[in-house]
Amino acid sequence: MKKILFFFRYRYTFIYKVLLFIAAMLLMVYFFPKTARFSYQYNQGYPWTYQSLKAPFNFAVLKTDRELEEEKQVLIQGIIPYYRYTDVSDSLSTFLLNNFENKWSEINGEGKNNLKKRSLNIISQTYDVLLKKGIRSREFSKQSPNGLINLLKGNQATKTPLSSIFTIQTAQDFITESINKAVGIDKKFARTFLVNHLFRNVHFDQETTKMEEELVLSNLSTTYGMIQKGELIISEGELVTSEKFQILKSLQLEFEKQLGGNNEFYGILIGQGILMIFVFLSLIMYMNIFRPAILKDTHQILLILVAIMLMVIPESIFIQNFPDYYMLFPLPLLAIIIRSFFDERTAMFVYLLTTLIIASFVPDGYNFIFLQLITGIITIVSIFKLNKRSQFYITSLWIFLSYSLIYIALLLVRDGSLHSINQKAFYFFAINAMLTLFSYPIIYIFEKTFSQITLLSLLELSDTNNRLLRELARIAPGTFQHSLQVGNLSEAALQEIGGNALLVRAGALYHDIGKMYNPLYFIENQTTHVNPHDELGYEESAEIIINHVSEGIALAKKHNLPDIIIDFIRTHHGNRKAEYFYRMALKEQGEDEVDDSIYTYPGPIPFSKETAVLMMADSIEAAARSIPKPDENKLSDLVDKIVSSQMEDGQFNNADITLKEINRIKKIFKKMLLTIYHIRIEYPE
Repeated sequence: MKKILFFFRYRYTFIYKVLLFIAAMLLMVYFFPKTARFSYQYNQGYPWTYQSLKAPFNFAVLKTDRELEEEKQVLIQGIIPYYRYTDVSDSLSTFLLNNFENKWSEINGEGKNNLKKRSLNIISQTYDVLLKKGIRSREFSKQSPNGLINLLKGNQATKTPLSSIFTIQTAQDFITESINKAVGIDKKFARTFLVNHLFRNVHFDQETTKMEEELVLSNLSTTYGMIQKGELIISEGELVTSEKFQILKSLQLEFEKQLGGNNEFYGILIGQGILMIFVFLSLIMYMNIFRPAILKDTHQILLILVAIMLMVIPESIFIQNFPDYYMLFPLPLLAIIIRSFFDERTAMFVYLLTTLIIASFVPDGYNFIFLQLITGIITIVSIFKLNKRSQFYITSLWIFLSYSLIYIALLLVRDGSLHSINQKAFYFFAINAMLTLFSYPIIYIFEKTFSQITLLSLLELSDTNNRLLRELARIAPGTFQHSLQVGNLSEAALQEIGGNALLVRAGALYHDIGKMYNPLYFIENQTTHVNPHDELGYEESAEIIINHVSEGIALAKKHNLPDIIIDFIRTHHGNRKAEYFYRMALKEQGEDEVDDSIYTYPGPIPFSKETAVLMMADSIEAAARSIPKPDENKLSDLVDKIVSSQMEDGQFNNADITLKEINRIKKIFKKMLLTIYHIRIEYPE
C-alpha cells in the first residue's frame, strides 16, 4: 500500500497528463459516428481500382435525386386540384329580396309594380343560376392537364370542368347577356343590382389538394431494380459509368444501414479507440522529441487537447445531423489558434492529426484531406508573424480563395469539366472563412483560461503608453529608462541566439515595477545628492531593495498581467544577494554577525532562456551606469565579470541555455554598450 501511495505521490503530474489524454480520447470517440463505413472510394468517370466487386447481399438500386424529382413533378402535375362549393342559395336569396325592395324604392319610388315584378323575376332567375354553377375565387394553385377540378359539395367530389364555374368577369358577362335578352324590365337597375351582389362561393381547397399530393407521392417508388447476392457489380479496371455509380451508391447506403447491430457497434467503437490511441501516441512522441517544453507544461497540453476537441466534436455532430453542411465548420480556425500560441511546426502537426481524425468519418475522405491540408498550410503561412489584427481578415480571404480554387481543381481532375459544380459550395466556403474571424475572441479566452500568451498580447503589453508603464515613467523615471535599456539589450541577445524576443522585451519593461512603491530608494531615481539609505541600517535598506520583487509581483497581479510576465519579476534577481548592503554589513559587523537570509532575494532562479537573458541584461545595464568614464575595456570586463559571477552562483542551472549561447550574448551586450555610451576607437596622434 505504501509503495502505491509513494508511486502516486511522486508521479501525480505524469498521471494527471495521462488522464488528460485518455479523457480527450474517450470524449471524442463518444461523439464519433457509430455507423460502418463503405471501404471503397469511387468517382463517376474513373476506372474501378479495386478487385471485382460482387454483391454481399440483396439490395435495391436507388433512383437518382434527379430522376425522383422528375417523377414527382409528373405526378404532381397530374393531380386534379380540389375546390369546395359552399351552398348559400337560400340565405342569399332572402338577403337579395330584402335589398331589392329598399333599392327599388330608393331609385324608382312607389308604383311601377309590373316593371318591378318583371325585374325581380329576372334578377332572381339570373342570381339563382350564378349561385348554383358557382363563382370561384381568385386563388388557384395549378391547372390540371385536362382542365378539370374536383368540386367538393359536402363530402362528395365531382370532376367538373373549371370553365363551367364562373369568375367575376364571366359572371358579369352572363348578367349582361341575361339582362339584354329580357323584356319589360329596368335593365340598368337590374344589371347594377346583380353586379353589386355577386358572391364567390367556390374556393380552392389547399388542404385537401395537399393531402392528395402526399398520398400520390407516398406511392412513388424510390428504386428501379434489384441486385441479387453474389451478382457481379463491377469488374477491376471497369469504368464507373453513371449507371454503375448509382448501383455502387445504393450498395454503400444499404451497407451502412445494415451494419448497425450491437456486434458491429462494438467493433466500430474498438476500431475508433485504436485509431485515437495511435493519433495521441503520435502527438506525444512529437512533443517528447521536438517540443519537450510543451509536454512539461500541463496548461499547454490542455490547450492543445481542448482546441482539437473543439474541432472534432462539433464536426462529428454536424456529420450525423446535418451531413450536407459539414463544410460550414471552419477547420482552419484550429491552425490559427495553435499557431497563435505555438510555432509553425507544432501548428502544422496538430492540424494534420486533427484533419486525419475528422477524415475518418466524413464522406469522400481523400478530397477532404487534400482540401483541408492545403488550406491549413496556407493559413499557417499567412499568419507566420501574427502581429496585426488585420492579418485575421487577410487570412480569412486566403482561406476562401484556397477552398474555392482547390475545389474547382478537384472537380476538373475528376470530371474534366465544371458541369457538376455546386454553387452552394462557395457559399459554404465563404461562411467557413468568415467564421475563422472568431479566432480573435477565442484566442483571448484561451489566453485567460490556460494562462498563456500570444504575440498580439505581448505587443499590447510592450506598448509604453499603457497605464501601468505610464505610471512607472511618471513615478520612477530612472527605473523606466533602465527598463527600456534592459529590454533593448535582452531583445538583441534573443534575436541572436534564438528565442522569444518580444516576450523578453515585455518582461523587461515590467521587471522592476515594484520600485514604484519606494522610487527614491533606488539610485537611478535619485536626482539630487540626498540618499535616503543614509538614514537607515543595512538590514532595513536591504529589505526595501529586496521587497521590490514581491511588491512588483503584487502590483502585476493587481493589473492582471500574465503569469509568464510575472515570472520575469520573480526571477530577475534569482536567489542572489543585495550585494552592496551585504558587503557593507560584512565589513562593519563581521561574517558571524550577519544573517545571510536577510540580504538574499527569494528567487526562484531563471528557468528559461528568456528569464536568464533578462537577469544578465538587468545586472549589466545597472552596473554599467556606475562606471566612471566607461571605455571599451571597462565595459568588456564588466560584462565578463557579472556573467561569470552569475554562472558561479548557479543562476542558470535551470535555464535551457548553453555556454556557447552565453558567449554570444556577452558579445552582443559589449557591442550594444559601446553604442549606448558612444565609445569610439581612440585614433593615434
